[in-house]
Amino acid sequence: MTEPVLQIKGLTKSYGKLKAVDSLNLEVRRGQVFGILGPNGSGKTTTLGIILDVLHADAGEFFWFGEKATADHRKRIGAILEEPIFYPYLSAVDNLRITASIKKISYEKIEEVLDIVDLLHRKDDKFKTYSYGMRQRLAIAGALLSDPEVLILDEPTNGLDPQGIAEIRDLIIQIANRGITILLASHMLDEVQKVCTDVAILQKGKLLATGSVEEVLHDSKTIETSSDNLQQLESTLNLMDEIHSVKQENGKLIVTVDDEMTTATLNQLLFEKDVVLTHLALRKKSLERYFLDVIANQS
Repeated sequence: MTEPVLQIKGLTKSYGKLKAVDSLNLEVRRGQVFGILGPNGSGKTTTLGIILDVLHADAGEFFWFGEKATADHRKRIGAILEEPIFYPYLSAVDNLRITASIKKISYEKIEEVLDIVDLLHRKDDKFKTYSYGMRQRLAIAGALLSDPEVLILDEPTNGLDPQGIAEIRDLIIQIANRGITILLASHMLDEVQKVCTDVAILQKGKLLATGSVEEVLHDSKTIETSSDNLQQLESTLNLMDEIHSVKQENGKLIVTVDDEMTTATLNQLLFEKDVVLTHLALRKKSLERYFLDVIANQS
């Protein structure tokens, strides 16, 4: 198992009576694309602010690269917490030169990072001519200038159109393939599912669940079924030991089964009981379904 790049232990932050982060424990390991998933107000941005020393926690601690966080550790981390802010009348290159000067690093990586985010062909165009998606990609280029080991992104696809979302998603995967660990906060379930290797689910500052996305998605197997006699199908399914649960949804019966159960096996078992199916399909469990199930179980 790879070593942790970030460990969070008992992190707590309150604003008056509101507990934004509540005794949070998390671990992010090298090479992961780790998604912090939750609705607005769940504590995602507050958590990122604390681990980047923008905010101070009321209690708890965190460690970067196995050590208490220092300014030197911060140099190994790239982060985008807010909407990209650049000078509108300057080109991408000139804006990144300013960013490099602030970070006290050389200009030599500017064209390289512009190439990574697919903006090299627009390097001399003024920032004001960029679409919102291009602005977000330029911000990521700025974060990559210092050659970080970890990249932190807060809602990177927020406000983007479908094309912009797809571009950022592909870029995140490309950056991860370069060996950079990514910590990504988002409320967009589908995007987390598509880019992240691991996920933590937050609600009202509390950690509800965490694990690999693969484990989350294969937590159970769900099969859609239907027949001309839905009542007979439901009665038969409820008597079968291999069936965990049956519920109606849009004229179909949604069945949760053992992992070993295949659609072919289920079809055969039902046929032997004189039930002929008119619809049979495996439904891959989505992160959205998992998220909603977790929230429901906490209510």
